[in-house]
Amino acid sequence: MNVKLLAVALAMAGTALAAPTKITFWHSMESSKDDVKALADAFNRSQDDYEIVPQVAGNYREAETKLISALRANSGPVMFQAELSFFTKLAADGVLADLSSLEKTLPEATVKDFYPAVWEYGEVGGRRYGLPWNTSTPVLYYNANVFKAKGVKPPKTYAEFEAAAKKVSNRGSKGFIAMADSWQFEQMVLARGGNVVKGNQPNFDSPEVVDALEMLVRMSKNGSANPRNLGEAQFAILDFVRTKNFMAVASIANWPDILPYSVAFELGVAPMPCAKTCQVPFGGAELVVLKNASAKEQAGAFAFWKFLVEPKNLADWVQKTYYVSPRRSVLPLLKDFYAQNPYRKTAFEQLDQAVSRPRVPGYATWRAYLEEAIERATKGGVPARAALQEAQRRALAAR
Repeated sequence: MNVKLLAVALAMAGTALAAPTKITFWHSMESSKDDVKALADAFNRSQDDYEIVPQVAGNYREAETKLISALRANSGPVMFQAELSFFTKLAADGVLADLSSLEKTLPEATVKDFYPAVWEYGEVGGRRYGLPWNTSTPVLYYNANVFKAKGVKPPKTYAEFEAAAKKVSNRGSKGFIAMADSWQFEQMVLARGGNVVKGNQPNFDSPEVVDALEMLVRMSKNGSANPRNLGEAQFAILDFVRTKNFMAVASIANWPDILPYSVAFELGVAPMPCAKTCQVPFGGAELVVLKNASAKEQAGAFAFWKFLVEPKNLADWVQKTYYVSPRRSVLPLLKDFYAQNPYRKTAFEQLDQAVSRPRVPGYATWRAYLEEAIERATKGGVPARAALQEAQRRALAAR
């Protein structure tokens, strides 16, 4: 009897030892949660060592709050999808696992296949803390029917952009939705040859930033732009699809969200306008591993990331979500996908001009002051320069 019990105990111990290591993964892909789960399930079936357990943590900013609370309680996931600005803060706060030794296991050809700006963003202080996956660029969505009817072409410069917004506006509809969103605004500043951050300091009162905001104020006053804040994002989308506005700036990944509702018109998509430059700040997130994860959990998270960025898996992900691929080798796999719609390649055409968003930890806080300044100027009547000077003072005080 004792021999039988020992045999059962040994068998149970063997089963326990063979159980896969669970990797909890908090992400913000609410509209694509089924696709994320399918990828996790496929990875789990492909090997026996790890089990990825995905969970929606809310949108990027909701997920930030949730993670901060979890860190204070010494809990949280193994793997987290960190929006780019928040990633920089997490790395500076020392809460992320250093994945440099795992990075060294990658073939050199794989590393070189990533767009340089995208790959380099995950490196902080010479160490690897972030891994790219869902990469995006801002694009200009427009009502192609109205543009054709008015004889307006997609604007290539910001002078053309202002003129186009004014020409398509009427009593009931305005040309552009001016969102008080830091990412969208960063591109308007970059195009003018400036930046919202200079060195490690906020740069909100610089000439290029002021000029960009004065353009939005001017458009709001002359009736060619409808200012909205981030809390009104859903209303902004509805305004666009209901033809209350004819142009909007958003992530290329918003395409699947907009397309089903834009049944009354042809949805046009164009690269962002240029001024002195055509640079765009790429968006998206970094996949990170929390510092308290075990070595095996870190290895499992890294293995899952490698699975996610396999060319075939990335190609499927791009076609389902409209994110852009961080790897060049995926483009040939998307040839037919792009051929189906001439607008689809728009975002990829910008990637060679893509640059990093501000990589200063404080910007995760400063951007809120910038967004408030945009709203105060476009909706509250505060002069652009004064609103930005106040945002600059607040950002400097928060360092």
